[in-house]
Amino acid sequence: MQTFDSDGVSIAYIDVPPKEGAAEPILLIHGFASNHAVNWVNTSWVRSLTTAGRRVIALDNRGHGRSGKLYDPEAYGSDLMAEDARRLLDHLDIPRADVMGYSMGARITAFLALAHPGRVRSALLGGLGIHLVEGRGLPAGISEAMEAPSRDAIAEPTARMFRVFAEQTGSDLRALAACMRGSRQTLSRAEVAQIEVPVLVAVGTTDTVAGSGPALAALIPEAKALDIPNRDHNLAVGDKVHKAGVLEFLDARP
Repeated sequence: MQTFDSDGVSIAYIDVPPKEGAAEPILLIHGFASNHAVNWVNTSWVRSLTTAGRRVIALDNRGHGRSGKLYDPEAYGSDLMAEDARRLLDHLDIPRADVMGYSMGARITAFLALAHPGRVRSALLGGLGIHLVEGRGLPAGISEAMEAPSRDAIAEPTARMFRVFAEQTGSDLRALAACMRGSRQTLSRAEVAQIEVPVLVAVGTTDTVAGSGPALAALIPEAKALDIPNRDHNLAVGDKVHKAGVLEFLDARP
């Protein structure tokens, strides 16, 4: 991996050229407690996109993977994390890219598309539907689960699942607790209606975390919804229907 300085925070990333083709860039932004490898490499997204002729850039969000760890919740605002993504494009001299995020990464992508529409050719929001606006989804207690003495002390099933996942990915639990406390901002209906770029909202049909994908897509002028059949929040990310839908969308968008 390579690193660059994003306003004082070390951000790690990969930059993978296409197997062949025009090398149109796509930036991938992973979800909470994950990292670029778990979210995008292990699920074969990087291979699928480079095989399709795309240049793939994927970062570890602040507090995650090999990027800098911060312990103040105020350091994890979605707008701040969107600026990390924008600065990475600056660092690589990429004026505009398709941007795909999953879950928390989709929230960051939406903030980036709203703040810097000229930098985002299209926005692909995976694992996040109407809860971008309504603010529901994950239960309370995720931060406390990260700070618990062990997973056995966590009673709430979803919170315990995230703690187990964080341990599996070798994450800094204290940094994740701060991230969860600081990164759950919403956008209003009026704000999402101002997103000007083509958008694909892809959500599993059994995902109880994201909220309705079609309901969010209906609020965004140039958005389409993609249902990923019989997939929950964890399994939808690498599903073949998800990949096929994204590749079709990228080929068709202006």
